[in-house]
This record gives sequence, structure tokens and C-alpha cells, in this order.
Amino acid sequence: MRDYETGFRIKEALADLVFPRRCPVCDEIVPMGDKLICSRCRIKPQYIREPRCRRCGKQLMGENVEFCHDCMQRKHAFDYGYALYDYQSMRKSIYRFKYGRRCEYAKFYAEDIREKLSDEICTMDADAIIPVPVHVSRRRSRGYNQAELIAAELSRITGIAMHEKLVRRIKKTVPQKELTIQERQNNLKKAFHISTNVVKLNKVILVDDIYTTGSTLDAVAVELKRRGVNVVYFIALCIGEGM
Repeated sequence: MRDYETGFRIKEALADLVFPRRCPVCDEIVPMGDKLICSRCRIKPQYIREPRCRRCGKQLMGENVEFCHDCMQRKHAFDYGYALYDYQSMRKSIYRFKYGRRCEYAKFYAEDIREKLSDEICTMDADAIIPVPVHVSRRRSRGYNQAELIAAELSRITGIAMHEKLVRRIKKTVPQKELTIQERQNNLKKAFHISTNVVKLNKVILVDDIYTTGSTLDAVAVELKRRGVNVVYFIALCIGEGM
């Protein structure tokens, strides 16, 4: 194992020389010795901290409530989850990662998730990590599924198996950005299909880039629980403000 790790690190170092890593915050080439992010940018991401919603993980403005306004108004199919960053502080980074082919950001994101949410992930005691899938046409045009890149890195550093082919997106949905919650739910009906037997999976973690209303995670969670999964958690990179 030690020889494998040494070889892996040498390959990574050579790759960094040929294709220098870019900082996930400022997008400049990361100076040698600064690892995955510029030292000057390390303080810029705003992390979600307590108090946070006990269901979706949104940052709460006060300590006298347990759930955000959204989670008090409607029931989710997922059990609960966490987000790492406040969306506004990392929206440019996520945009480049998602649409600008900055695939190398995934390693930083996963390392940051492991550092900030290690206790929470340990408590989940999940059997599998499942990236939220994109439709095959979107993957073809983009070249990758951003959630799968994060999930793969998170699987590598936590040792939790990734099941990237278990859930498929079989319906090409319209973009969710401008839709109401009800429209989002209708848009996602019958959008996902469980492609393999999941009876051996008791608890799973869904991984996605942005949590907005939770409709996509709910739609996947419904299908997983229908096929026998008992508990569905999630981890998202970014989330907006709570109430």
C-alpha cells in the first residue's frame, strides 16, 4: 500500500507540472507549496456552521429554531443532509467547475468536505455514496457529471464505496432555476430509474453540487426508498440562506 501511495503521489506531482492546478476560488495557477488552493484564498469560502437546519442543513439566523422555513412548510423524502459552503461565496467557483471544465476542483471540494464534515459523515455510517446523475445528453455535451467527480474523490478519501451507475436519469428535464417548488416536483416526476438491485444498501449518501429546494434529492430519495433503501442522506457543496 505504501508503494502504491508513493507512486500515486509521484504521478500527481508530474501531472501538476504538465497541467498546473488552478485555485478553485480565484482560478489562478496554484503556487508550488500551496497544495489545492492559494494561501490567500483559503479564508474566502464561507462555511455553513451551527445553527443550521436539522433537515436540509441551511444556515439559520437564530438559535431558537431547529428547522428552516422551507423544511417547516413541507416534508422531504430524504432524511437529512449537510452543505459545505454558502452559495454566494462560492458561486463563481461552482459555475467554472460545472460549465468551465475545471474538473480539478473536485479534489479540493472533497478534501474540504472531509475536513469540515468528517464527524457528520462518520455518524451517517453509510453503505454507499451515490452521485446525483445528469441526463446522458447533458453529460455528453458537458463531458462529465460534476456530482460524480466530487463523489469519486469523496469515496477515495473516506473508503465509502461509490455506486455511480445505480441511479440513472431517464427523463431530460428542463432547467430548474426559474421553476416554483411545485413545478420542480412535477418536472422531476419519473425522471430517475434505479438500474440495479439495492436491497443490500441500508443507508446511502447522495452527493450533489447545489441545494436549492431539495426537489432533485427528494425525487432520487423516493426511488431509492421504493426499492428498499432505508435511510437517504445527502451532502451538497453549496446552499442558500435559511430562515
